[in-house]
Amino acid sequence: MKNQNIVIRPFDAVTDTEKLSGIWLEASLKAHPFIGKPRLLEQRQLIEQEYLPKSETWVACDGGAAIGFISLLGSFIGGIFIAPNQQGVGVGRKLIAHALEQKNELSLEVYTQNEQAVRFYAALGFREVSRRDVDDLGYPFENAALHLTR
Repeated sequence: MKNQNIVIRPFDAVTDTEKLSGIWLEASLKAHPFIGKPRLLEQRQLIEQEYLPKSETWVACDGGAAIGFISLLGSFIGGIFIAPNQQGVGVGRKLIAHALEQKNELSLEVYTQNEQAVRFYAALGFREVSRRDVDDLGYPFENAALHLTR
C-alpha cells in the first residue's frame, strides 16, 4: 500500500458533506459513465440530503484532507467512493477493513458494468450471492449482490 498515512475518522456533516458529494460525483462519473452525467448530477442532491445524513459514514483522510469514504447502513455498504486521483493506492482496502472490523460481515450491490469495482471486491474476498437486471430505480443496469464475512 503506497498510502500508509491514511486516517479514518467519523463523518462530520458540517465540514464533510460538500467535499464527499464531490468525491462521489467524480468517482461516479469515472465508474458509472453508463448512467449518464445528467442523472448523476441529479443524484448528488440525494447524496447530500438523504444518503450521507442517514448512514454511518467513515472518511479516509490524507494529511487532514478527505480523499474517500464508506457509508454503511448496518452491515450493508451503501457506498464506497475514492477520489479518482487516489484510487489504486489502498484507500478502499483500508475503508473496507475498517468497516469489516466493526461489523464482522459486509454486503453490497455493485453495477456489473463497473468492472474495476467487481475485480476490487473479488480480490478482497467478496462472494456473489445474487444478480438482478435492473437498478433500484428500475433502469436496465445489472447489479450483483456481494457478501463478505470476517
